[in-house]
Amino acid sequence: MPSDSESFCRVKNSTIHGRGVFARRKIRAGTLLMEYLGKHISYEQACDDLAAREDDSNHTFLFSLEDGSIIDGGRDGNDARWFNHCCEPNCEAREVDGRIFIHALRDIARGEELNYDYGLVLDARYTPAVKRAYECRCGAPGCRKTMLAPKKRRRA
Repeated sequence: MPSDSESFCRVKNSTIHGRGVFARRKIRAGTLLMEYLGKHISYEQACDDLAAREDDSNHTFLFSLEDGSIIDGGRDGNDARWFNHCCEPNCEAREVDGRIFIHALRDIARGEELNYDYGLVLDARYTPAVKRAYECRCGAPGCRKTMLAPKKRRRA
C-alpha cells in the first residue's frame, strides 16, 4: 500500500450510499490507491456472523477472496471499506496473493467519488426481490440497477 494513500483519498458522505471515498487530488490511471484491509475469516464464519445479525440489511464490509476466505473490513478495516459500487467504475479491486488492492482504472478528477464494480455473485435465482435487495444507486448511464454481477448464460 502506498504510504501516501491518505493524500489520494478522503472519506465523506456520498450521494450514492452512506459514506464514500473521494479523490483529494487528480489521480492518474493505474495508480495504486490502497489495500482493502480487515480481519481474514472463513466463509463459514462470515455466514454465521450474518445469521446472527439483528437487522436484515445486506450491507456488509465483506470481500471474498479466490480461495473462498473473506476479508471483513468491518473488523480492523481501513478507508477502503467505504468505496461504493458503480456499474461504470473508475477503479478496480485486484487480488494478489490473498490481498486486495484498489487501482484507478482511468484518470480521476479531484473531488470525484472513487468506486469499483462489486460484481456480487449469488447462487440464488436473481428474482426482482433479490435484485431490489442489492439495488444499485450509482446513476451511471449504463447502470444495471443491481450490484449483482450478471449471471453467466448456459449454453444450449
